[in-house]
Amino acid sequence: MNMASDVGGLRLEIVERQVQALKSRGLDALVCCSPENFAYTAGFVVPSQPLIRHRHAMTIVTADGEVAVFGVDMEASTIGRRLPDARTKIWAEFSDDPMLVLADLFREMGLEQASIAIELDYLPAGDFERLKSAMPKSRFVDSAPLLARLRQIKTPSEIALLRRLSRIADQAITDALAVVDEGHSEMDIAGHLTRNVYSLGAEHFKLMIVATGERSVLPNVGPSDRILKAGDVCRVEIFSVIGGYQAGVCRTAIVKRAPSKAEEIWSHLVECKYEIMEKVKPGASCREIYDAFIAKLKAINLPPISFVGHGIGLHLHEDPYLGLTPMLGHPGQDAEIEENMVLGFEPLCYNTGHGFGMQNKDMLLVTSSGSQLLSDYADTDRLIVCGSGIS
Repeated sequence: MNMASDVGGLRLEIVERQVQALKSRGLDALVCCSPENFAYTAGFVVPSQPLIRHRHAMTIVTADGEVAVFGVDMEASTIGRRLPDARTKIWAEFSDDPMLVLADLFREMGLEQASIAIELDYLPAGDFERLKSAMPKSRFVDSAPLLARLRQIKTPSEIALLRRLSRIADQAITDALAVVDEGHSEMDIAGHLTRNVYSLGAEHFKLMIVATGERSVLPNVGPSDRILKAGDVCRVEIFSVIGGYQAGVCRTAIVKRAPSKAEEIWSHLVECKYEIMEKVKPGASCREIYDAFIAKLKAINLPPISFVGHGIGLHLHEDPYLGLTPMLGHPGQDAEIEENMVLGFEPLCYNTGHGFGMQNKDMLLVTSSGSQLLSDYADTDRLIVCGSGIS
């Protein structure tokens, strides 16, 4: 294989993994066409692709190490700046059929009679039908199992990035909670949190959750104009993003004082956190970790949830799940923890039965002998108290 080391900004360690996966499966090429998997190969997300689905951006990697990039003319300058040395095929948004241009690229790469893995869970059905018609001698297979497996095990550079993102999310939330208090609003929390995420180095963020008081029982809500009151429980979560990768952290705080049962429930969730960290190690069963967590919830009459952790990286949720429902649609199937997985794990109870929900979401790296906390800025052994930084 002749794989150049100077192909723009392509992530060559990922390309190498993709090549080996293709060879082991007897496939000729892999096409990454979702924003997440484009970023997996190219190292960045084409800005408008997640917003306008027909603006196709793809990477094509062949079993002999050839790489090409396919993109829309509106984003040609961005692709050219990020990948100046990569082989690139640009299609015109308002005059080309992108699938015909893609088929031309395949032929140029010698793939007119190839076995090609492509993201059938992302590419629209109409586009796929036109692509098949343009490539009648090629065989297309679903790339989802291949990509899901590759992305479970992180490279050193992925781990370093997720460590940085974990710290950004953790510090952004903790510092935001330190400067709000009774009389501030959820929007005030959001304002501080947004500024913090960017000032700490994130490119942007996903899924900001600000849920206080009676709203803390709602799983995925954004900030409102609700005013903080003494005795409120505050759940705040955010996913910081760089290069398409994300780290999700959630922190629970109280305003002035904890409501009844909050300290007891939180102490129980902290115990769950440390027990999970103790159990996460290479060879461990995801299902056994989940079952142990559910047993802990039952011990204080808290309702169960379907998972307590999951892989994370380019998606908010990736394989494997510490729970009942793996990503690829096999309910109840177990998976084994492996070294260099990164997990988001979240001992939580949205509906405690006492008018509030609590959640402690962290990022965890699986090491050769155990696990390592990546989101280590905040001390969550006790409930965070809002306003601790106000003088």
